[in-house]
Amino acid sequence: MSQIVNVHEAKTHLSRLLELAHQGEEIIVAKAGKPYARLVPLAAEAPQRRPGRLAGRVDDAFFAPLPDAELDAWEGVR
Repeated sequence: MSQIVNVHEAKTHLSRLLELAHQGEEIIVAKAGKPYARLVPLAAEAPQRRPGRLAGRVDDAFFAPLPDAELDAWEGVR
């Protein structure tokens, strides 16, 4: 559920409003009674990819063509 606050209240209680936003609540800042901005929590950062982390775990057999029976199973052929 979102909470609507005016600009003056937002300036006065910014720390508290930021904490509420961090906890997942949406805060709408209104100017002259009209919605003007929204405080929402930031999305979690995606983990960094690490190239080469499977080095030595995947051999050439992984890249070998699949047998016809398995290809048929993937394609839904009976």
